[in-house]
Amino acid sequence: MSDATTESVSSRPPAAALPGGGPGGQTPIPEAPITTTTPAKPVVRPGDRIFSGLATGSGIFIIVLIAAVAAFLVLRAVPALQRDQVNFFTSREFDTTTDVNALRFGVLDLFGVTVTVSLMALVLATPVSLGIAIFLSQYAPRRVAGPLAYVVDLLAAVPSIVYGLWGLLVLAPVLNPVGTWFNDELGFLFLFSRDSGSGVGGTIFLGGVVLAVMILPIITAVTREVFVQTPVSQIEAALALGATRWEVVRTCVLPFGKSGFVSGAMLGLGRALGETIALYIILRTSSSAFGYSLFEGGSTFASKIALGAGEFNNNIVAGAYIAAGLVLFVLTFVINSLARAAVAGKKER
Repeated sequence: MSDATTESVSSRPPAAALPGGGPGGQTPIPEAPITTTTPAKPVVRPGDRIFSGLATGSGIFIIVLIAAVAAFLVLRAVPALQRDQVNFFTSREFDTTTDVNALRFGVLDLFGVTVTVSLMALVLATPVSLGIAIFLSQYAPRRVAGPLAYVVDLLAAVPSIVYGLWGLLVLAPVLNPVGTWFNDELGFLFLFSRDSGSGVGGTIFLGGVVLAVMILPIITAVTREVFVQTPVSQIEAALALGATRWEVVRTCVLPFGKSGFVSGAMLGLGRALGETIALYIILRTSSSAFGYSLFEGGSTFASKIALGAGEFNNNIVAGAYIAAGLVLFVLTFVINSLARAAVAGKKER
């Protein structure tokens, strides 16, 4: 029975071929021919061309500039590296004064001091910056948020030498009891051990606190700007469901601004890695190997280069310091790349 029905339907001529039109004898309405229209070209004004050219030129310029800096560092570092008598990456020596043709310099201690003091600054600054950003963007009244944000931004305009002097002359006596407490209570850990009782002046502990104050405005500014951009619809929806202000921050603001907070933290870390003058003033030099304690002195990449400025009249010796600067350049580049990769990964989720 199903075959017969199928045959009768399939053998029925198409409606358009029936005499008099389709079923019921109605005349079909002729369809309009399909025509394709070429989209109009967008109007490009002279101002658009100028702006596009300037933007493209600026992008190319910064790439060329970075490549030129990298090429300069490599070309100036190679002659010194060829005369280095120790392993550049694993040696703790940095002697450029005995024999120019037989230099002995390595970056292991410089790398350790730089990373330790920068990470300490980052650990101290990120929670404070996050709290300030949340307060300014979600809790503070408008008449308070504006001036307070302006004051925080002004901290970034204070010269590094002022921070260095403030840390050494004002902050060190204040932090000395704190350092003593860490030594007494947690001195069994290598991170808080101290051989001499000379206080926190000249140590990585003091340098990390000062660096935390210095990078705090950068992290706060970036994070606050991202938190302010949280869609109002999400906030209103959460409030309509009965969420408290903190629940709005936890469920809407923080997930939306997480990538901005990470970016700000990485910018602050890059700032800490390259800080020179403040640490040049604060950190005391040390001839012993770095033991990764917060209560030791030492030199970072940048402060070591500043300390050796008097030796730059010899190109080979200067090349040794430039080689150290090349390591700092690569380190900063890698950290920024990792930060961008982390932010991009969060956006794709």
